[in-house]
Amino acid sequence: MKCQVRCFEFISKIYNLHIAKSKILSTFAKKFKIYNYFVLTKMTKLINIDSDKCSLSFTCIRVCPVKAIKIEDKHAIVMHDRCIGCGSCFTVCKHHAISVRNEKEIVREMIGSGVPVAAICDPSISGEFTDITDYRKFVAMIRALGFKYVLETAFGIDLIALKYKKLFNDFHGKYYITANCPAVVSFVEMYHPELTENIAPIVPPYIAMAKVVRHFYGNDLKIVLLTPCIAAKDDIKRFQKEDSVDAALTFRELRELFSENGISENIVEFSDFDPPVGRKGGLMPISHGMLQLVDINQELLSGNILIVNGKHNVQQAVSEFKTEIELRQHIHPYLCEGCYMGPGMSPGGKKYLRRSEVIKYVNKRLKGIDLVTWSEQIENFKDLELSRSFKANDRRLSHPQETDIQRVLIEMEKPNEQDQLNCGTCGYSTCYEFAVAHCQGLANYEMCNPYTIQNLNNFISKLNYVNEKLRNTREALRISENRAKEGEIIAKEANETISMMLDKMTAGVVIVDENLKIIESNKAFIEMAGEDAKEINEMIPGLKGAALETLVPFHKFFSTVMQSGEDILNRDTQLEKNILNVSIFTIRKHKIVGGIMRDLSAPDVKKEEIINRARMVINDNLETVQQIAFLLGETASKTENVLRSIIDTQMFSGVGK
Repeated sequence: MKCQVRCFEFISKIYNLHIAKSKILSTFAKKFKIYNYFVLTKMTKLINIDSDKCSLSFTCIRVCPVKAIKIEDKHAIVMHDRCIGCGSCFTVCKHHAISVRNEKEIVREMIGSGVPVAAICDPSISGEFTDITDYRKFVAMIRALGFKYVLETAFGIDLIALKYKKLFNDFHGKYYITANCPAVVSFVEMYHPELTENIAPIVPPYIAMAKVVRHFYGNDLKIVLLTPCIAAKDDIKRFQKEDSVDAALTFRELRELFSENGISENIVEFSDFDPPVGRKGGLMPISHGMLQLVDINQELLSGNILIVNGKHNVQQAVSEFKTEIELRQHIHPYLCEGCYMGPGMSPGGKKYLRRSEVIKYVNKRLKGIDLVTWSEQIENFKDLELSRSFKANDRRLSHPQETDIQRVLIEMEKPNEQDQLNCGTCGYSTCYEFAVAHCQGLANYEMCNPYTIQNLNNFISKLNYVNEKLRNTREALRISENRAKEGEIIAKEANETISMMLDKMTAGVVIVDENLKIIESNKAFIEMAGEDAKEINEMIPGLKGAALETLVPFHKFFSTVMQSGEDILNRDTQLEKNILNVSIFTIRKHKIVGGIMRDLSAPDVKKEEIINRARMVINDNLETVQQIAFLLGETASKTENVLRSIIDTQMFSGVGK
């Protein structure tokens, strides 16, 4: 057993050296049945948010007193280094997206390890189990879970109350903030670090009780705190082994353990708390209860204690404690409105009923208490070391430049005070505070409802405009489709007409694409191309897609025209025994080429060709005759002119004689 405890201490030390993820270490921890304790307490954060369940209501941001939650990747996340563990976000999330580190498995392993385990119960337990008829029943139910000892922290509260009385009575001009609420302690250390020295240097009640329990029952046992406080789960880690509490269960978790183990008051007998028992320490869940139990002066005229409940009141009181010299009072703050309304309590509890149950429980306990024994035990522990120290842990963010704040307000269309609604839906009390948070990286524009609604309205307007254009486009498209269908029908009919016309032609016609694949051909071409073409035509009418080069030897004419773009007209070529007259011409330059072929051996072609060629000869002869005649006429004219010149000369000569 001692070996197991030492192993745990060894593992904790190694974790603090930042090698906790070592495979060897994890295996070692599993072997000694403390793996879950090791993983859950050291590696799991206190507050966690399930991104799948987050509804982006911003409720958690609104209630967080230190703004330790922001929106990132379309869901809320906890900035753990800024969180004080108050649990406000946990209690308000209606979608159960926020959870608290659950330590039930840790406690199960402790109980199952063979090490004696003691449960110390916060006095608020009487306000939690209002459904149980007698407190001795829930004590018995706790024992039924496997706890060897069950004690209440009331005795520890009695001890620290005496310490506070001494601190306040021995006044030397320094005022204090009481340190019973761990969330308040974290709040001061992180957000008012200059007041760290003003936190009362006294341990919280559960640590005082843990010290007492170890003195009573030995150091080898484990101690589990049953509490309404979530912040206590992390606060217990601040203390050394001899002072520490090993795990903390909220009352919610305790009820779950009862349910999972089938434990109810019907199956257990009465059982009372183990000693030492408290006197009036059970009043501590009520904010001024601790002060009353040792008669610390709370009078308005003569006292100097300011009792503060609720996170907003605590924030204001601490702020004024720092800035207002005239305040001159100790502050006794509780972030919750009394511990019986803590976030670890079952939801839906009635505040004043719980308060009443706490008072009734203390009255009942006082009737049976042995004051002599209690006084002796108080005397025995009056010198117990219950002091502690605190360390500033400044988490305040620097205040942004005023120009940056104004830029954000302008971008949100809130440049003037009258434009700033200060509705608080974003989680910040004013638009100005939101702008500051935005500059600090804690907020984004989508968190502002008026801004989002305005953008949404603008988007809807744009969407309506786009939808209108889309409707018009659809109508135009419908008309175009109808026209296209009509054009398709016309084109189909035209294509059929052209095909029929081509088939009526006696000349062969073929049209090919840039790869010399046949697009269209007529019957005459198929006849000219031979048997192979006829066989292909039976399977593929019109030879569509067939390679021209496999059908006719003069395909190079087509290639030439395709490449050059210049037509080849009336070129004679031989196809087998026939002489063809071929004309190749461009339809689409470099894309589509057509060809017309006439078989010169065909009778009708022969006659037509003879006539055409005779006409060509006649025309050629006529041109020759015309040229000869022109030349002859020109020569005769010149001869005539010469002869006339001779005659004229002779006649002129005769006259002279």
